[in-house]
Amino acid sequence: MDQREVDAFWEDARVRASLNPAGAYLGRIVEETLQPPAWSFGADPVEADRMVELVLAGTKTAMTSVRSEYDADGADLPEPGDLAIVLDGQERPRVLIRITDVRVVRFADVDAEHARAEGEGDLSVEQWRQRHLGMLAAAAPAGHVDEQMQVVLERFRVLVGHGREAQASVPTG
Repeated sequence: MDQREVDAFWEDARVRASLNPAGAYLGRIVEETLQPPAWSFGADPVEADRMVELVLAGTKTAMTSVRSEYDADGADLPEPGDLAIVLDGQERPRVLIRITDVRVVRFADVDAEHARAEGEGDLSVEQWRQRHLGMLAAAAPAGHVDEQMQVVLERFRVLVGHGREAQASVPTG
């Protein structure tokens, strides 16, 4: 990841996303000054590119992670309002997202609405479960996923997007 490219994206994105429209009156706010984390979806560059294009097209508006990863890392769960910079497969910043909803549920309780919002495959909850078994097993203790395992379901919206799809489908300011 080229930190200079991420820094330049952040400088542009926070203005285009109007993160502090009252700044002239109230001064700078934390959200405006702290650069959010930058990461990519998927396990490899091809998947990262495919996922970022789904985000830019407005098809992917949700994501899933394993609850135990947060515990193991001592990390806080994401919260509505959190920002993130999504990278493509070449680790270039492409999208600024804002988390809008966070739920912790059992793997067995992931619903069809969330599966559709993840925007992958045929959008069914059955295919969502199949696709996520391997991903979640890699992050689960001892590589085992069961129906009781807790997962973190996040919804997000695009604030700023850069790329082919962004021009037509993503508001940029």
